[in-house]
Amino acid sequence: MAEFALSTRRLLSIVAPLLVALSGCAPVYVYDSANYAKEFDPRAHEYVIGVGDSLQINVWRMADLSSGALVRPDGIITLPLVGDVFVAGSTPSQVRAAITKRLSEFVKDETAVVTIAVTSVNSYRFVVSGNVAHAGIFTSTYYVSVSEALAMAGGPNQFASTDQILLIRMDAPGKFRHIPINYDSIVSREHPEQDLVLKAGDTVYVP
Repeated sequence: MAEFALSTRRLLSIVAPLLVALSGCAPVYVYDSANYAKEFDPRAHEYVIGVGDSLQINVWRMADLSSGALVRPDGIITLPLVGDVFVAGSTPSQVRAAITKRLSEFVKDETAVVTIAVTSVNSYRFVVSGNVAHAGIFTSTYYVSVSEALAMAGGPNQFASTDQILLIRMDAPGKFRHIPINYDSIVSREHPEQDLVLKAGDTVYVP
C-alpha cells in the first residue's frame, strides 16, 4: 500500500502541472504585495549617465582641457590630459569628482573647477514586449511611465491580458524583479500609483 501511495503521489506531481497548463489558466498575481510608493522614481534622483550619452566637460580657466565627449559602448570617455574615464552608471556629480581627482595629479598650483553637462540623452532605453501592437526597444529623451510606454508601442492588442502586465526591473546585475501592473486600474484611475516611471533597462511585458 505504501508503494502504491508513493507512486500515486509521483503521478500526481507529474500530471497536476500538465492539467494546469492544458486548462489555459493564467497565473494569478497579488497586486497588494507590491509597494508602488517605494519603487525607484528616476525623476527624484540625479541622472545616471549611460552609453551613447553626450557630455560637455568644462574646466574653469583651462579651455584646452575642456571638451565634449561621447560615452562609448564600453562606457568610457576620453579627455585631454586625463585620458580614459569610465562614466557609464555614474551621475554627473560622481564623474565631476572623478575627473577633478584625476586632474589634481597634473594641476598642482590651483584647484581645477570642473562642470559636467549632459548635452544629449541617448541611453534611456526600455523594452515593451508581448501582446502589443509594436513590440520592441524604445528610446526617449524624457522619462516615460508604464502607460506612456504602452502607448509608444501602439497599445495592448486584442489578445492582451491587460490586468496582468509585468514590469521587469533589474535591481542589481543579474538580479531581476517582477512588478505586477494592472493597466485597467491605471486607465480607470482606480490605482494610478501603478503607472510607474521606467528606469533605463526596464521591460514592460504584456501577457
